[in-house]
Amino acid sequence: MAFQPKSSERAAPAAASPRKRSKRAPGSRLTQAQVDEIFARFARADPDPKTELDYRDPFTLIVAVVLSAQATDSSVNHATPALFRIADTPEKLAKLGEATLTEKIKTIGLYRSKAKNLIALSKKLIAEHDGKVPATREALEALPGVGRKTANVVLNVAFGQPTIGIDTHAFRVGNRTGLAPGKTPLAVELTLNRIVPERYKPFAHHWLILHGRYVCKARKPECWRCLIADICLYKPKTPEPGTRP
Repeated sequence: MAFQPKSSERAAPAAASPRKRSKRAPGSRLTQAQVDEIFARFARADPDPKTELDYRDPFTLIVAVVLSAQATDSSVNHATPALFRIADTPEKLAKLGEATLTEKIKTIGLYRSKAKNLIALSKKLIAEHDGKVPATREALEALPGVGRKTANVVLNVAFGQPTIGIDTHAFRVGNRTGLAPGKTPLAVELTLNRIVPERYKPFAHHWLILHGRYVCKARKPECWRCLIADICLYKPKTPEPGTRP
């Protein structure tokens, strides 16, 4: 579902105006009051954001997230229903084999390496975790094909931990807005962990991903309908189609 800000949200004035010289939040180009206001607006517009990947449980979630690397969620969601009908556990996926799995996911980018990793991941879950997806970062990142972003998403979505996964959308929003500038996803993540109010952390990466996917787009951000445009430092703002800049 597209992340659509309400008109009342778009029109709301910034609670923390940049006119007032306040101390910046650690690592951010914005003040803490502005950071708080950004997430307050996201929360009002979308109180219960969800991942757009289809999954049933922690195992199907980790499979979907691994498949989503450098691929769209829609391409993953197109391929996984047929896969999960026959292989929705580590045991079934390992038994399926790399060749059959490759055929099932061949519409997804990097499908050969992902098939190899998912078979190895399934076997490691069986051998070391009794077939269960672990709920710690260290154990997750030790699984084949699982990096920090995937671990953060699984910890957040499957286990309710307040982790912040940084994909290309969240990375772009963090840098473009001035919210959490950084040269690497890890730098953006660490800044967000410092400045996002605790009550918003469980949902923070969902809001940033959805905002980047549907509003703050890579080629041309749709600033005219952005609910944080008056706080965001990106310039020049993209004018509404049919209007003069």
